[in-house]
Amino acid sequence: MPWFTDMKKNPAYKVALPAILCALALSLGFLEGLIPPLPLFPPGAKPGFSNIITMFAAGSLGLPSAAAIALVKGLFAFVTRGATAGIMSLSGGLVSALAMYLLMRYATKFLGMVGISAVSAVLHNMGQLTAAVFITGTADVINYAPALAVFGVITGALTGIILGSVMPALQKLKFLQ
Repeated sequence: MPWFTDMKKNPAYKVALPAILCALALSLGFLEGLIPPLPLFPPGAKPGFSNIITMFAAGSLGLPSAAAIALVKGLFAFVTRGATAGIMSLSGGLVSALAMYLLMRYATKFLGMVGISAVSAVLHNMGQLTAAVFITGTADVINYAPALAVFGVITGALTGIILGSVMPALQKLKFLQ
């Protein structure tokens, strides 16, 4: 993968870029929260635009940075929206970050950005459903899975298209080389 770099830079650089990406992911998450519920989509479902940043980090900086962004997003949800939101964000975000990293390393040729993003979005939703089973103490929330899978594929494809469209410009930036 041409844009997967090893980050052989100074220590400050290794901290600064992921921190900037965390701030960007939180900003996108906040803005996404301002979008009213979309008709015909599952209640509470969001487009996941901040996952564009996590996916970028997984491909360009590696798993530790992508997981750190998912962790910061989860902690922010915990602080701003409560324990349930934090657990749901962490469970989906960490599963998704791991999937993004592995798929980018080993399946980019087969799936491309859109496929990786769609699979990661569905896995994000499944991670959240798993957490919901433990939180609620009932497996009835699994009935929500088909709607979330469809929504995950749609929004995941959209985020993959967005990241794929901005990657050529990002590849030209010297801070990634």
